[in-house]
Amino acid sequence: MGDAYVIGHITVKDPEKWARYREGVPATLEPWGAELVLRGELASVLSGSHRHTDTVVIRFPDMDAVNGWFRSDAYQALIPLRSEAAEVDLLGFQG
Repeated sequence: MGDAYVIGHITVKDPEKWARYREGVPATLEPWGAELVLRGELASVLSGSHRHTDTVVIRFPDMDAVNGWFRSDAYQALIPLRSEAAEVDLLGFQG
């Protein structure tokens, strides 16, 4: 099995809270060997439809690391802030 990825589709509701959330995330990723691959704004919808304005892609060594990160106390502590700051759909993919 190859790398695993978390892709987040995001629509920010509160920029100040979103900035605080984003500041907290990197420390939660470190123990899981994760790397931020992309953080960007939607430039165009080439086919179909998409309701979010932003996307993040994070690479992990495997799905065990994805699940460990998501369930970790450190990340779980950020979820209430994330919920106030933005609408977020998080998806896990195996490479």
